[in-house]
Amino acid sequence: MKDDIVSAQPAAAGPAAPTPTRWRLDQIVSELRTSREVTHSIRRDGEARRAPSRDALDGILGNITEALFPRHYGQFEFDGENIDYFVGHTLSAALDSLCDQIHRGALFVGDELLPGFHRQDAVELTRAFASQLPAVRGLLISDLRAAFVGDPAAENFPEILIGYPGMTAIIHHRLAHLLHSLGARLIARLMAEIAHAKTGIDIHPGAGIGSGFFIDHGTGVVIGETAIIGENVRIYQAVTLGARHFPTDDHGNLIKGDARHPVVEDDVVIYAGATILGRVVIGRGSTIGGNVWLTQDVAPNSFVTQATVRSKIGTP
Repeated sequence: MKDDIVSAQPAAAGPAAPTPTRWRLDQIVSELRTSREVTHSIRRDGEARRAPSRDALDGILGNITEALFPRHYGQFEFDGENIDYFVGHTLSAALDSLCDQIHRGALFVGDELLPGFHRQDAVELTRAFASQLPAVRGLLISDLRAAFVGDPAAENFPEILIGYPGMTAIIHHRLAHLLHSLGARLIARLMAEIAHAKTGIDIHPGAGIGSGFFIDHGTGVVIGETAIIGENVRIYQAVTLGARHFPTDDHGNLIKGDARHPVVEDDVVIYAGATILGRVVIGRGSTIGGNVWLTQDVAPNSFVTQATVRSKIGTP
């Protein structure tokens, strides 16, 4: 009986602890260090720095969006007395965190901003960013109105503001573009990639976009770094405003920052699947049909389809 009781006892819980040599970690760690520090090093000389946090930036974007549109994105019921307290508290926390990320990003990249970038420089940059938020909100309201006018399926502003991926992407872009213009380019690029991951819309933070911008459906839209988009422009899914070629210097290295993406003037509509490449100008008031491939300028007030280009003026 005693033997039966002993044999019924459960076995020791959990797997056996691995021996130190099971994975040959000493060798792997050593080889990774050699790759990291010698053979495949991508780190600049000097003290190692902590990278900016995408999770923190995602939270910052959420908080700033709540501060811009507290009754749509805020988590509470508001009346006239407490809404300003919520906006102030939310914005204060977001800007404190953003300042930290800007400082971290500048130190991590090294040459992103002026040499000798200090914490106070991050404070000043964040203050400049914050001062432009009312103007950014005004632009976003123009985008919201453009979506309502441009989409017959849209029944109200809240549906667009909290439900349309194109609206989410443009909110992120307006904020990222402002940071990009102020010099915080790594932070701006990470914010743009957060929007890209959420919406499938890829807008480089360097792209300049005028008021009243509407992206309908949106999936697969790509807008390059040096693209310039005028006012009251509407584009649909899978549109690309890209570069036709990439110029190089005498040593074969890519030249960074050259104007290589399209200029889209005011009141242009670009339908699904259109690809427009190079520093071409799409004239004011033109319509670009679906699946068109364009590498040349388009005169104002033109219709462009896969087979034809014709003027709107004088067309029956």
